[in-house]
Amino acid sequence: MTTFIKTETEGSVLKITLNRPDKFNSFNREMSLQLQAALDTAAGDKTIRAVYLSGEGKAFCAGQDLSEAMDLNGPGIERIVREHYNPIIQKIRSLEKPVVCGVNGVAAGAGANIALACDVVIAGSSVSFIQAFSKIGLIPDSGGTFFLPRLIGFGKASALMMLGDKVSAADAERMGMIYKVSEDANLQAEALAIAKTLAEMPTRGLGLTKKLLNQSMHNSLNDQLGYEADMQVHAALTYDYNEGVNAFLEKRKPVFKGE
Repeated sequence: MTTFIKTETEGSVLKITLNRPDKFNSFNREMSLQLQAALDTAAGDKTIRAVYLSGEGKAFCAGQDLSEAMDLNGPGIERIVREHYNPIIQKIRSLEKPVVCGVNGVAAGAGANIALACDVVIAGSSVSFIQAFSKIGLIPDSGGTFFLPRLIGFGKASALMMLGDKVSAADAERMGMIYKVSEDANLQAEALAIAKTLAEMPTRGLGLTKKLLNQSMHNSLNDQLGYEADMQVHAALTYDYNEGVNAFLEKRKPVFKGE
């Protein structure tokens, strides 16, 4: 089987690399299923405490391989969305570990929206994000209509989705679409360093924070306050909470286990 997704463990970080550089890392069925499998590995392995997602070559991801989408013998648009992209977004958001995305080149269509579903997004200075769907008569998928308005506001998201404008990394950072911009030459090192930092932090607490952020998308304030109280109780029962408090009182650096 061709390896369209490369994985490598570096410490407690699982590095996942989109690996169709000759196609600007555009997705076909095999690649999408391999990415889902890699995310499942991250979820099931307790030694993995953070994920780092990036792309091989000049692009992060150009979205869907349109030759597959147009193939009469291919999976078809509905299966592509329901079986390829929806599970990827669901697995990223349900993974109770931080996912850092290092956007190393153009992120278009589903590629842009997969990046925006991650917890921490860093882009190289030459990168652009494009909601390319309207250019070919499609609608934004891969959670784009959910995340982008919440990141940058309804009006700005609507314009970018309908016009399909390119958004530079600097503008993406300015409008709150991504966390920060790095010089291209430093991107991989800087983004991976953030993933490694997160991997040494209280993993259970970070996972509960991520769960609360997910719930905040649809909860009322009162409901969210109740969930915060529930999750705080769970966090206070972890090893890392006790280690963090004891380290603070003893004036030493904590050694978290992710438990």
